[in-house]
Amino acid sequence: MASWEFGRKGRASAPVQADGKAALSRFEDLVLPHLDAAYTLAVYLCRDRDAAEDVVQDACLRAFRGFDGFRGDNARAWLLAIVRNCHLSWREELRRRSSVVDGSAASKCRSGDGASAGGTEAPAGEDDPEAVLVRRDEAERVRAVLAELPEPAREILVLREIEDLPYRDIAQVLDLPLGTVMSRLARARKAFALRWRVRRPDGERA
Repeated sequence: MASWEFGRKGRASAPVQADGKAALSRFEDLVLPHLDAAYTLAVYLCRDRDAAEDVVQDACLRAFRGFDGFRGDNARAWLLAIVRNCHLSWREELRRRSSVVDGSAASKCRSGDGASAGGTEAPAGEDDPEAVLVRRDEAERVRAVLAELPEPAREILVLREIEDLPYRDIAQVLDLPLGTVMSRLARARKAFALRWRVRRPDGERA
């Protein structure tokens, strides 16, 4: 998988460079090595490559602006928690826009001034990061099954099975008790296995 670079769209690099060499150097050393993990999580949560890039850019900016308050020793879990929060904000904004569009369409229909509009759900991206749950030739099947899972199951499987985070780190990212992480992961694995068995290798359901 190609490395994902901070500031690739030219929006995050300028504020970082203006904030001092010492802070930038520490940020680069502790946080930037985990950008690929951040992007992988964002892609699986958003299910849209462009949206994932926006989420990671937002997360990086938030991380840098709040970096003075970082006192832990686990920058990866800290960054992934920010990515998850940025995804939640993105999802709420998407819902808000969809509600506005639907309301406008309904108003037009009542006035006889147009047909109803569809939702604004983002399309699934075609260039997701390579899945590493199974062999390369099964990656597409894994992505398809993951996409069918509810978000809580999808995110915990990505964190554990793809990013290989320890349970305690997952608990930090999701802000959950350790016992809840383990029980949720068990349910997610079961849900994945059930969908895996009914989906043929060619991507079609059995």
